[in-house]
Amino acid sequence: MTTVAVLADIHGVLPALEAVLAEPDVLAADAVVLAGDIASGPQPVETLDLLSALGDRAVWVRGNADRELVEMARARFDGEPPDQVSPWAATQLRADQVELLAGLPTTVTIGEALYCHATPRDDEEMVLVDSPITRWVQVFSDLPDSVRTVVCGHTHMPFARQVDRRLVVNAGSVGMPYGAPGPSWALLTDHGVQLRRSALEATAAAERVVAESSYPEREAWVAEYLLSNYSDTEALEAFRPRAEG
Repeated sequence: MTTVAVLADIHGVLPALEAVLAEPDVLAADAVVLAGDIASGPQPVETLDLLSALGDRAVWVRGNADRELVEMARARFDGEPPDQVSPWAATQLRADQVELLAGLPTTVTIGEALYCHATPRDDEEMVLVDSPITRWVQVFSDLPDSVRTVVCGHTHMPFARQVDRRLVVNAGSVGMPYGAPGPSWALLTDHGVQLRRSALEATAAAERVVAESSYPEREAWVAEYLLSNYSDTEALEAFRPRAEG
């Protein structure tokens, strides 16, 4: 089996990404799957450049925020922006980075594992760790039997659970973790799945983002996402109406 490190929801937070990429098990992994929502945040250009430097080890998957960045950069986004940082981030991307994000697949299969952002069929569909089994079965209804593991992100909360003889893994979020502080990610090996969390000194990371990003609201952004942490209870209650299908 290929050893795979899964990094989801980086959201353009360079210090958090650097902390995860420096982990020995990430350095040694055969593949680093980037499970969507990669660049929408305060350091989009730097984040994409660092990930591109991984070369063939990087396996890219597009998330809803990446799709929205492309639409904004190409003046094709319809509706209200999902947050304040995305429209700004879209203006920062180089043309080659817009093309990179536009060309990414929504799912990638490695062995018996399928990697996606939200669900295999939709890049923003919401399913939670405590969603009813009937909801999970509905979401996976079109998957072939050969897919025995589904790895995702999107909700920023790591978990692993069984669904009708399949393993479902949420890698959490590198840049905007909910439930506990510190970048979260997942490692898939011959011995199974491990949910990991990297050490990150929040104050130092926040100071770096403020010093290095030109996002006008960067101080408010780091206060909300680096210097504080949404609990899993808060996040689950906020997401539940969207997860009921």
